[in-house]
Formats: sequence, structure tokens, C-alpha cells
Amino acid sequence: MTIAVPNAATANEKDLELTIVNPKNLYDPTPNGYSTAVIVPREARVAYISGQGGQDSTGALSPDFAVQVKQAYANLRTALDALGARPDQVAKLTVFVVDHDMSKLEVLTRNVKEMFGGALPAQTLIPVPKLAIDPMLFEVEAVVMLD
Repeated sequence: MTIAVPNAATANEKDLELTIVNPKNLYDPTPNGYSTAVIVPREARVAYISGQGGQDSTGALSPDFAVQVKQAYANLRTALDALGARPDQVAKLTVFVVDHDMSKLEVLTRNVKEMFGGALPAQTLIPVPKLAIDPMLFEVEAVVMLD
């Protein structure tokens, strides 16, 4: 499927491709690490990955926001691997940030770009007062297209 807008990119070379859409008459979100919209092909199977926090394999959480974000994306990568999926198959992310401010946005953008490169998923950031457990500062959930 081809969309006649600039900055459209596909996630992979196979028949099942995500189509990233960033219309030129809207703000370009790519510098901030996300895309306006992502189309999942009709034939695709879809998986939903529950929110991944910054816990390490022992359940420990660093008090540092940047450390939690880095670990949460490592945990997301582990979940993708378990599904046999790659980052370029992620269509949508929802991130939850405790006490969000602009300094945290830079940390988020850096981590998303490191993980997803040019195949930036659609993304929503939701500031929250707290998460499931008090030391959690960040959580990311994903919608993934499976081959």
C-alpha cells in the first residue's frame, strides 16, 4: 500500500509492511521520536505487549529516570524477541511518565530513536502522577505487527 505523503517509509521488505505516514501539512514529529500514523496491513497478526517498566531481571528499580527508561526499552526488546518480532514491526507505543517535564522528553526521544531508528512508531505520551508501584517512573506498552 502506498500513501502519497512525504516521509512515508515501510518497516521491512516483505509483503507485510507497516506504512508510516507523516503528512506534510501536519507538524513533523520525527525529531521527537514518533510518527503521526502507522498503517498495519489487513493480513497482519497483531500482538499487544503489556507495559514494560524499568525493572531489571531481579525486579529492582533504579531511582534514576534515564536508567529506568533505558531498562524499560531493553525489557520491551526482550518481549519483542520472545514474539519473534523486531522493533520495525512496532506500530504504536504508549508511554506513561511520572511527573513529566521537558527534560524527560529528551531522554525519551533519545531512547526511542536508538531502538527504532527511522521506523518510528506512532506514539502517545501520557503524564501520570504515579504508576503501579511507587518507585516506577516510566512504563511503555506496544502494539506489534507479527509476520
